[in-house]
Amino acid sequence: MKRHIASLVVFLAAAPLWAASGETVLQERCAQCHDLTGPAPSTLEELWTRKGPDLFYAGVKYKPEWMERWLQNPSRIRPAGMFYGKHVRTGPDGQDVIDVASLVEHPRLSPGEAEAVTRVLMAKKATPAPVQEGAYQPGRISLRMGELMFDKFKGCLACHQIEPDYGGLSGPEVYTVTERLREDFLVAYLRDPQAFDPKIFMPNKKLKERDIQKFIHYFRALAQEVKP
Repeated sequence: MKRHIASLVVFLAAAPLWAASGETVLQERCAQCHDLTGPAPSTLEELWTRKGPDLFYAGVKYKPEWMERWLQNPSRIRPAGMFYGKHVRTGPDGQDVIDVASLVEHPRLSPGEAEAVTRVLMAKKATPAPVQEGAYQPGRISLRMGELMFDKFKGCLACHQIEPDYGGLSGPEVYTVTERLREDFLVAYLRDPQAFDPKIFMPNKKLKERDIQKFIHYFRALAQEVKP
């Protein structure tokens, strides 16, 4: 009994340490690029100066397993950076080309730092709009039908890549989106992007609820397709 009590005391004493450590890393290495407190930008000027995604509702947006892995080995999610207009130039053929030299690499965290930061981020749930648990209903769609809906019917390929180097440059890629983001969050965000980010360039397509579900089915299928 005494041993169990002693273990509990150690656990309770240690818990604030990872929280303090994670918060320290966030303030020292993340706060200069990410908003940790909110609210989201309310003017275009604020949006243009944003260097990274807002994290004050990370706990309802991101999957912790992905976050912890990614912080240790970051990869680029937005091909042309957070704000497309700052990182592209016109190529010889008149097409947009990413100015790679202008992009900033995300810092890598140690395993311990990544774990501590992820725990703190998962506690940040000051979401600007409701995210309903269980809003996503798992289902299936063929990759062909999903791509038709994503590209031809809704025009999303103009901004988002559905595989490496295939698709638009101005938005985040979507072939790993369901590894990164919670499906219930995606339902809420696709329903009304501006509820989360009033000045974001992502259009509100006024999607029907069944189409929102189909989009996420498609994203899940894409994630399986691109796995090595």
